[in-house]
Amino acid sequence: MWDLFIRGVFNIFKKKVSLAAIDPDRIPQHVAIIMDGNGRWAKKRGLPRELGHAAGEESLKRAVEIAAQLKVKYLTVYAFSTENWKRPKTEVNALMNLFIKVVQKRSEEMKRNGVEVRILGRRNEFPEIVQQAIKEAEEKTKGGGRLILNVMLNYGGQAEITDAVRSIVQEVVDNKLDPKEINEQVIAEHLYTKGIPEPELLIRTSGELRISNYLLWQMAYTEYYFTKVLWPDFREQHFVEAVLEYQLRQRRKGDIG
Repeated sequence: MWDLFIRGVFNIFKKKVSLAAIDPDRIPQHVAIIMDGNGRWAKKRGLPRELGHAAGEESLKRAVEIAAQLKVKYLTVYAFSTENWKRPKTEVNALMNLFIKVVQKRSEEMKRNGVEVRILGRRNEFPEIVQQAIKEAEEKTKGGGRLILNVMLNYGGQAEITDAVRSIVQEVVDNKLDPKEINEQVIAEHLYTKGIPEPELLIRTSGELRISNYLLWQMAYTEYYFTKVLWPDFREQHFVEAVLEYQLRQRRKGDIG
């Protein structure tokens, strides 16, 4: 018990020291997260994967709180990919049920804290009950000016670009767009993330060193931060450490610096 108390005090002290080291003028406006490791976290403890996802939801709550505290404007999290449908049906159903419960549990809290929730991805492929929960979450939190939380559901970077191309082609067919006018800006305006600045920082947990079909167009110049911490173990301190690492880097965007 004493060890736990000492560890808790140390972590609070460490967090305060790290927060003091952050340059408030160089906070990334947009942070993206690949929340990886829920299943492995549960397996290590002999628990069902579903409990790993439930524990991961608590980590998301903490990430939202620290992002808002640091005055990050956009937080974009990879919650359910287009490839996740391949998982066992029991796990997929558990994820759907968890999302519905989280919406019911957190929406009012998000609204009070000035967090606006947006759900991005192929939403129409979800069951009607999930689509209704999505609308509920967006309507309840609309207008929150402190932080915009983009939750990527049934999302894949390749799928997003494919949908953008289809939309652009249709506009050309309908004589609403001249093919000569198609450029990077036009493509960006047809992505799910239209109007949202590109992320300056990507955080991926669990130690995997890849981006897993996430924000492929948007992360051309994003700084990547990889940590071995499994997502359910991710704490405010880890978010702060990622921001500190980001502030140590020089973002050149193709320039010589």
